[in-house]
Amino acid sequence: MPSSGEITQLLLEWRHGHQAALQRLMPLVYDELHRLAEMYMRQERPGHTLQPTALVHEAYLRLVGTESPSWQNRAHFFAAAAQAMRHILVDHARRRRAAKRAGVGLLLTLNNLASPSGERTVDLIALDQALTHLATFDPQKSQIVELRFFGGLTIKETAEVLGLSPTTVSRHWRLARAWLYSQLKEDM
Repeated sequence: MPSSGEITQLLLEWRHGHQAALQRLMPLVYDELHRLAEMYMRQERPGHTLQPTALVHEAYLRLVGTESPSWQNRAHFFAAAAQAMRHILVDHARRRRAAKRAGVGLLLTLNNLASPSGERTVDLIALDQALTHLATFDPQKSQIVELRFFGGLTIKETAEVLGLSPTTVSRHWRLARAWLYSQLKEDM
């Protein structure tokens, strides 16, 4: 497994225009990106038409297409990848819903947002809308949810990306989950 420092160094080289760094970087991060994609896809409905490998490749194309990437480190890169995967899944859900003419919403298991009574499912589009709404009045909490839930980052990694203390991230994570649960339970 590559070190965080090695990945950070390659990201910095790429940011400074060294395309060879990108060629060395992608094999180092591919397995982790694929693991994230598999985690997302396990939470999707059975028979989903998007496969983890396709999700990784689409996210890769979006990341590589960035004019001047400004990723500070490994955690920041994976946060950007998580955001790209979130947008891909939501776009896919919207296209599918439009094709079915307001058919049944796509369900996503929210293990991290589950109530104490057990696991819940929620429409992915509803989750995206709730996060967008949360971002209008508390962008920091919205970012924390995106990094933790979609990015799979730890409290410490999330704190590093956002420049906050782990205690603050932990507190905001708890509050954001509670708020999202209250918003999403109406859709359940």
